[in-house]
Amino acid sequence: MKKFAFFSNIGIGKEREYFVENLSMLVASGVDILSALKAIKQDIRSKRMRQIISDLETQVEDGSPLWRVLESSRIFPAHIVSLIRIGEKTGKLIENLKVVAIQEQKERDFRSKIRSAIMYPVMVLSLTVFIGISIAWFILPRLASVFANLKMELPLITKILIGTGNFLGTYGLVVMPVFLLAGAILVYSLFISPKTKFIGRGILFRFPAVKNLIKEVEIARFGYLLGTLLSAGLPITAALDSLHHATTFPAYKNFYIHLRDRVEEGNSFKKSFALYRKINAIIPVPIQQLIAAGEQSGSLPETLLKIGETFDSKTDITTKNLAVVLEPILLLIVWVGVVAVALAVILPIYSLIGGLNQ
Repeated sequence: MKKFAFFSNIGIGKEREYFVENLSMLVASGVDILSALKAIKQDIRSKRMRQIISDLETQVEDGSPLWRVLESSRIFPAHIVSLIRIGEKTGKLIENLKVVAIQEQKERDFRSKIRSAIMYPVMVLSLTVFIGISIAWFILPRLASVFANLKMELPLITKILIGTGNFLGTYGLVVMPVFLLAGAILVYSLFISPKTKFIGRGILFRFPAVKNLIKEVEIARFGYLLGTLLSAGLPITAALDSLHHATTFPAYKNFYIHLRDRVEEGNSFKKSFALYRKINAIIPVPIQQLIAAGEQSGSLPETLLKIGETFDSKTDITTKNLAVVLEPILLLIVWVGVVAVALAVILPIYSLIGGLNQ
């Protein structure tokens, strides 16, 4: 059932955010939940989402609380359902719905910053690969036939060029589709598949420039999400468990599991940090000290929210600077490819001209 729910809910992310934002506004303006659901459904295009809202209407009419209805729909993570449950029990449903709407917006912003940061290098490298394949498939076979007729010793790089050209001229119609399919499968496995995308996240975390951005995004999420959930009355272990499910990077998933388990044993944040061997690599020491001080003074939610706000601003600057940092590396990769092809073509011609002059 969980697997079926996952696949059936693919593609409704934006409408889910639209649903939360409008439900929050309508309930805040005094509209009852049932009327709000009917109003929202009229502007939903996805058949899947319309069916979900229709099911919600039916269950609300039968007297089920909103949190239980949303839990059965499986379209929201556990911490959002918990926020709504606490809101209904404490009479703060409107406030907690606003918190949920803001959280959804923040999560969208966090994902967007990481995507926009890696989009430029991915586009440049993809274009480079496309041009390289085009040259190898359509131009190299012709150059190979020309150089093969020259009665002279060819440089090693030109021999490699001729061998590649001959191979692609013969097997290109088979090799290229297989190569592109393998590339698509690799990208899907590393960055899209729910079961294996942690591998791709781990690879990204090893690149220094990208790692800094990921660290800032995760600290911003850690501060904002944990601070918001604690302020709304969610138990600290449940809030940390929500953090574990919110992130997709293995280093932080493992850390949040550790933090949840240590806090559940009765340890403070300060001691829990000290017990984690790689803590300084994912949470800077000053941030650890700020959190420990906030915990001791009883102002942990406020401290966490301030940390989230500070690092949210930092991510904006880092995202803009990342393209500047990566651009020389990308240009170097392109330059190496261009020079390799140029040398393979020019060296034999230069040798031929030299021989004629002699």
